Amino acid sequence: MNKESLKRIIDVASGREAADLRIKNCRVIDVFNREIFDSDVYIKDGFIAGFGDSDFPAAAEEYDAKGRFLAPGLIDSHVHIESSHLSPSEFSKEVVPHGTTTIIADPHEICNVCGLDGFDYMLGSTENIALQVFLQFPSCVPATPYENAGAVLKAPEILSRIDNDRVKGLGELMDFIGVCRAKDTVLDKIMVAKNAGKLIDGHSPALFGTDLDAYSAAGIRDDHECATVDELRDRVRRGIYVLLREGTVCRDLLNLLPGVNESNYRFCLFCTDDRQAASLVEDGHIDNNMRLTLSTGFDPLKAICMATINAAECFGLSDRGAVSPGRRADLILFESFDDFRADTVWIGGKKAAENGQYLIEDPKVKPEGVSGRMNVKDFSAERLKLRLEGNKVNTIKLIPHSVVTEKGEADVSLDAQGFWIRDEQDIVKIAVVERHKGTGNVGIGLLQGFGLRGGAVATSVAHDSHNIIVAGDNDRDMETAVLRLIEMGGGMAIAKDGRILDSLEHEIAGLMTDRSGEWVAERIKQLDRIARKELCISESADPFMTPCFMALPVIPEIKITDMGLFDVKEFKHLNVSLT
Repeated sequence: MNKESLKRIIDVASGREAADLRIKNCRVIDVFNREIFDSDVYIKDGFIAGFGDSDFPAAAEEYDAKGRFLAPGLIDSHVHIESSHLSPSEFSKEVVPHGTTTIIADPHEICNVCGLDGFDYMLGSTENIALQVFLQFPSCVPATPYENAGAVLKAPEILSRIDNDRVKGLGELMDFIGVCRAKDTVLDKIMVAKNAGKLIDGHSPALFGTDLDAYSAAGIRDDHECATVDELRDRVRRGIYVLLREGTVCRDLLNLLPGVNESNYRFCLFCTDDRQAASLVEDGHIDNNMRLTLSTGFDPLKAICMATINAAECFGLSDRGAVSPGRRADLILFESFDDFRADTVWIGGKKAAENGQYLIEDPKVKPEGVSGRMNVKDFSAERLKLRLEGNKVNTIKLIPHSVVTEKGEADVSLDAQGFWIRDEQDIVKIAVVERHKGTGNVGIGLLQGFGLRGGAVATSVAHDSHNIIVAGDNDRDMETAVLRLIEMGGGMAIAKDGRILDSLEHEIAGLMTDRSGEWVAERIKQLDRIARKELCISESADPFMTPCFMALPVIPEIKITDMGLFDVKEFKHLNVSLT
């Protein structure tokens, strides 16, 4: 806002100049007093000027709210756009009609593949879309030193981008062990953010006591990895904002709500973290968090605060989060708290969506420098053979409907040469194929509880380093699925009897596509249906999202990287054979 614009806004507020837009007959939600009042709202140059008076000059445009509620636009406090499988412009088309006007995005998925090229793509491709996108600079690329990613981003790389006005701070610090042990390379990254006056985003599942003290002492602002009421209270006690997450797989909101009360609700926000296109199309975005919250009988005005002003204050966005003079006209109209859905959405005073329809033509940004990222060396079915020292093995044991796993043990079958073969147990092979540096690495383990039989599924969306991950009960189908991904440049594939049943290309870094949300959602649902029907994958697991989280070596207890099986609690690699 410049001086001339400020003068116009003040003149409209005072009744000396006509507004660009008057939204009349509103029931305005006041997030400061936590009350509702009847008023009109006057908007000038994309900002709220005031509430007007009866003798004010006629606005250039009038919109009759007809007694509906007018609230600030919703804010997603932590999200990975890449997890939707959609490009930023297509992501905007999906979430804005649901009332989301601002997001805090951590692009560590694409940065793990493409480094600074990935960050610059996300910065550039979100600059001129309707959705207001702020970024965090990824703190953990790679997530751990026990895997190969497409880049290594250290303090100098962070310093090169941190001063951008749309970069709010340092992204989720998944290396909580490095923080607690005051590791120099981690502290160097933290100091870049602190010296720039930027925030530090948290990620500390199951961290308690003095370890949580040490983590908090580093200046952690928020954390989205709380799963219990005790974790919520422990973090709020240390001044850490808690993000109540409702993603496609990780769903913590209803577990955490009982811990939200009159005293601490201002430290509670909403986020989605990882949410697929199908979830966005069918269930919505932050409005889904609102509906779930309100379904429990939770105070509606507190819920609105958690979706708006709390997030704005947490991330220093003083120009939004409330319907008040001087704030951005990022606004939503909705009919009822009983079935919370945005009818009309304005962003910067411009109508962006109405009745579920996106009204903006966003520019497309070509994914130059972030496509065709496949550098796989010497891969074949031979690389997938798993020779064991005996029948007793460690497994990655799935917990139904969770990305947290257990350390399992089993007695498995071997052939005459000592190689694993599938038997009647619900245990299949899982492998990570390095795709960034041409190392030729293939990490192999055993996955228990996935239900797969008679084929393989593979994807290049494998948090967080996004190598290729493949699960199957035979090497031929696993090879077939992996080769299809290499050919496409990334995506998702299903193989059976040595042939591809279906696949979906992700041309942007092997993570996203520029196709529409509806198209992607239907294609992923089709892939899921085929995987469940043809490969008998368990209803308690997701055919692709479950494997993709098995490569995340910062979520307990056992995971797998391109270097092999990994014990998250001990932070070291683990032999598949029990010796």
